[in-house]
Amino acid sequence: MAKLKLGVHTGQQDIELDELRKLWRHLDAAGMDRVTVWDHFYESPPRDGNGRAYESVALLSALALETQRCQIGCFVFGMGYRNPAMLAKSLTTIDHLSHGRLVAALGAGWHVPEHEGYGFEFPPVKDRMDRLSEGVRIVRAMLTQERSSFEGKHFHTKDAANIPQPVQARVPIAIGGGGEKRTMAIAARRADEWNGGYMSPETYRHKISVLEEWCGRFGRDPKEITRSLIIHFYMSSTGKPPGPAREGSIYGEPQQVIDRLGEYADAGAEIVSVAMRPPIDWDAVQSYIEDVVPAFR
Repeated sequence: MAKLKLGVHTGQQDIELDELRKLWRHLDAAGMDRVTVWDHFYESPPRDGNGRAYESVALLSALALETQRCQIGCFVFGMGYRNPAMLAKSLTTIDHLSHGRLVAALGAGWHVPEHEGYGFEFPPVKDRMDRLSEGVRIVRAMLTQERSSFEGKHFHTKDAANIPQPVQARVPIAIGGGGEKRTMAIAARRADEWNGGYMSPETYRHKISVLEEWCGRFGRDPKEITRSLIIHFYMSSTGKPPGPAREGSIYGEPQQVIDRLGEYADAGAEIVSVAMRPPIDWDAVQSYIEDVVPAFR
């Protein structure tokens, strides 16, 4: 079986923080390679906006302190409601809290209700992509320079200080999203990692080919970019998926899950994170850790 780094994407909704922190500690102790959260103010996918949800920068700081060895991150911070300079300063602090285990993941944003509810503009896709392109440049500059300046259409900095610098000499920046015209071009040009979400192995393979085409246009070696993926976790202690099986998911017996993850590895994935949504099926989590993860070590 091909080697594959494995992670867990923990959504901070519909759950008590103490249980979420317990899950983080358990995953870290079990040897998961990566544990992440997401950047949403309301439930995702959108519901009525009345559900329990926690803010991501504060939560990522807690994740840094609750874990000891796994890589951590938020997949992905939305440039529509995150000032990139302020975000870079926060991420630097979190890299110190984690002793250098952070990956900085950025995206254009898509969740309309939280933009509208919090008073953030939700512009057309072109403007959102432009914000992402400018944002990643500011974040990169601030994570690699004590002082940096940038003048763009949407964002600007003037001799902005980021002292101290992160623990890591180069905090990896991931770009999330599958848009072939802009998102993957930005990833090919500026990112250390590209992250796709909730797609089949066949679709993922196609997206990798698109990424490689963009790398060719920019004269960049595709091997410089880590390829990662988030998929639904539908393993269940009852043996039945918690709802209809969807594209971009794992479910069934451990061997079925191993085989499916192998298909993603064959398609080009190097890191696969499974999205665990509450209520947490602790028996299914343990089966994943004990019966699936070892096949890729």
